[in-house]
Formats: sequence, structure tokens, C-alpha cells
Amino acid sequence: MDSGMASERRIVFFCSASKDIDPKFNQAAREAIRAACSLGYTIVSGGTVKGTMGELADEVVKNGGRHIGVIPRFMADVLYPDMAETVWTESMDERKVRMRKGTVAAIALPGGIGTLDELIETLTLAKIGLYKGKILALNIDGFYEPLKALLDHYVATGMLDSPSRKLISFPETVGELADLLK
Repeated sequence: MDSGMASERRIVFFCSASKDIDPKFNQAAREAIRAACSLGYTIVSGGTVKGTMGELADEVVKNGGRHIGVIPRFMADVLYPDMAETVWTESMDERKVRMRKGTVAAIALPGGIGTLDELIETLTLAKIGLYKGKILALNIDGFYEPLKALLDHYVATGMLDSPSRKLISFPETVGELADLLK
């Protein structure tokens, strides 16, 4: 299932499955995928045709990139058809573990509670030393400002230490995101 090519550099994208989002977020997702593909990354995602995940997958195909989709078996009816590799899981928890496996960065695009869950779990794993990649949340039009404020509040109240807060970056543009991936 996992090709694990030695020279392959993987990044995971967490993103929305909703079709009812502002089109600017899907545009930013397409731009981010173009940037990642141009830098030679293999893209790992949730592997469905839904919402931004589908937009992301279409863009990988258009740019000749390599795309690995990680999807629970119970979601087989929304599988994106043109991935280089599909990794099947039995649960959402297993999906998150497999999506992160072997990645050098985890990127959260604007998304809903599933994206937030993936992002916070990844940050938690980084805090305890179990995820070594970069953690980036694309802050298009200030989407992640409330999360930044919450994390800063956690630091101010002693609930989170400053070094752990610095494990996550919030690039404001796709250009800034691409610079952090170079």
C-alpha cells in the first residue's frame, strides 16, 4: 500500500469537504497545490471528491503531481478516482495517522471541524515529539486568526508553553506558504 519511495517528499493537506465555502478558499487551495507540485512534493490528502478535497485532487492531476489519498472504507463512494495511490483505512483515527505518516509538513487549508481536529492533533503530536514535520495553517483572509488568538491565550494563561506555540506557523499567502516549504 505505501510505496515509501526513498526520495519522495510528502506533504499532507487537511482541508474542507464542504462545497458551500467561499470560492476564494478553493482558489487558494489550487494555488497551494500548484506551488507544492512545482517544488516536487507528493501530495497526501483525504482522497475524496468532496469540497476542497476534490479541488485539490483535480489540481494535482492538472499539474502532473503524485497524489496519495487516504480514505476509510466506509467512504468508498466518494473516493477520488485519479490518484496515484489509495490507502484504505478502517477508521477516521487510522486515517489521520496514515495521512501524516512520512510527511515533512502538514498544511491546514481553511476547513471545518474535521480540518481543525487534524490540525490540533498534529500540533499535539509535535508538542510531544511524535510529529517532526512543519505545521502550517494557511491564513487566507484571516481565516485562522481566532485559532491564533486562542493559542496565544493558552500561552498567556500557562496552558501552552511558548516553544510549543512556535511549532505552528500561519502564512498569510500562498507565496509565504511556498517559501516555508522550500
